[in-house]
Amino acid sequence: MKYKLYTTSQSAWEGMFRAMARAQQTIYLEMYIFLDDTQRTHNFLKLLKDQARAGREIIVIADSFGSSALHRKTIKEMRAVGIEFIYFSHWFRHTHRKILIIDQRVAFIGGVNIEEKTRSWRDLQIKLQGKIISPLLKSFAYSYEMAGGQKESILKFSRKPVVQKIKSWIIDNFATTSKAYYLNNYYKKKIIEAQHSIIIVTPYLLPPRWLIALLDNACRRGVKVEILIPNDTDVKPLNKVNYLNACHLTDLGIKFYLMPTMNHAKIMLIDGLEGVLGSQNMDVLSFNWNIELGMFFRQKNLVHDLLKIIERWKSEAIVTEIFNRKIKITDRFLMFILKIFYTIF
Repeated sequence: MKYKLYTTSQSAWEGMFRAMARAQQTIYLEMYIFLDDTQRTHNFLKLLKDQARAGREIIVIADSFGSSALHRKTIKEMRAVGIEFIYFSHWFRHTHRKILIIDQRVAFIGGVNIEEKTRSWRDLQIKLQGKIISPLLKSFAYSYEMAGGQKESILKFSRKPVVQKIKSWIIDNFATTSKAYYLNNYYKKKIIEAQHSIIIVTPYLLPPRWLIALLDNACRRGVKVEILIPNDTDVKPLNKVNYLNACHLTDLGIKFYLMPTMNHAKIMLIDGLEGVLGSQNMDVLSFNWNIELGMFFRQKNLVHDLLKIIERWKSEAIVTEIFNRKIKITDRFLMFILKIFYTIF
């Protein structure tokens, strides 16, 4: 599997933009947030329209909540030139995935949205080539069908058998996903099997109760657990939630690193040997409600590259001693409420 990593939204946009400009046949895009406000440097809307006029098959799936600020005029312009634009609207579920597949041979997945305010964010996006594209197409086809898509050229991928790969595989949380590649099952299995270390990078820290229990058990058996979160997120009310949960998890033996800038990356590495990266946050929405996607991998060079990135982020992080400060009575009350909330999950 060939790959390339991008560690900021803007650098990922550049890679995605160039790949889309080279498309010869198809562009499939699925985004939680897809807006038309990045044209200062990356005019994705114009590029997609130009490619549609050139005869490329283009499908855009955008979440109806995450992309609600997309202008109606923009949607009409896309449809007018032959782009199939679909809003994913499925009751309380959202597609939180970030997927770009070009000519069925090159793909991008990770945490990067297309929205101007995210331009300077740290994030993680991976460009993929190789057999990994086959299960990714299959996953995209399921999402397309759930969103109401009817093109047989896409739906056929959901019925197409794929050859299983050992070193890398797409995992998601559709009802049709096999147990071995179901997102929640992967996290449970790998945390239970961890022998030496667990490293997690997440922007939002609201883990379900079962995940807290598994991390607690890992610490008790001597596994070193480290979690990197931003000191200041884009959702200000979640700063307090991140802080309170970090205080609670620090008591279990987990070490925290507070990153000085907004970091939207989502990674878990196990024992420095394998891991998963994708769209999933460490929160109850990602594990219980949202449609997510990640890539499980065991490639030594990819693990090595990610460890280097994480070590750089850790070197820039704020020390964790702040979690040892005396917690206010009001914060203790909020922690009590959060613990009640966890019991639901």
